[in-house]
Amino acid sequence: MKIVILPQGTLAIYEQIVNQLKNAVLTGELKAGEALPSIRSLAADLGVSVITTKRAYEELEKEGLIRSVAGKGFYVCEYNTDYLKEKQLMMLEKRLGEVIEEAKQAGVSCEDFVDMAQTLYKEN
Repeated sequence: MKIVILPQGTLAIYEQIVNQLKNAVLTGELKAGEALPSIRSLAADLGVSVITTKRAYEELEKEGLIRSVAGKGFYVCEYNTDYLKEKQLMMLEKRLGEVIEEAKQAGVSCEDFVDMAQTLYKEN
């Protein structure tokens, strides 16, 4: 699995890691029981701090998506894809709400906003 970090992105680097790992679990790219790279290895591969990757793994562990096995590393847990998808939708709704608020403050009409979103969606 390939994780891409956008240093100028709106999300913190650890959040980018968390989101991409969640997506990999949701799409089946990462299977239950599969080992994840070590914290140090992932940090080196991504060119980020060990603290950043540790924070991402801790967040995923809190959410029950991965588990730590002492002396062996981190593994993908059995998961409920419906629950994971619902959490992703909730997070997306929150971020989209923030963007809509910015659009309103900038005087963008609903129709223009929808057109812009449709154009960008088709391009990506």
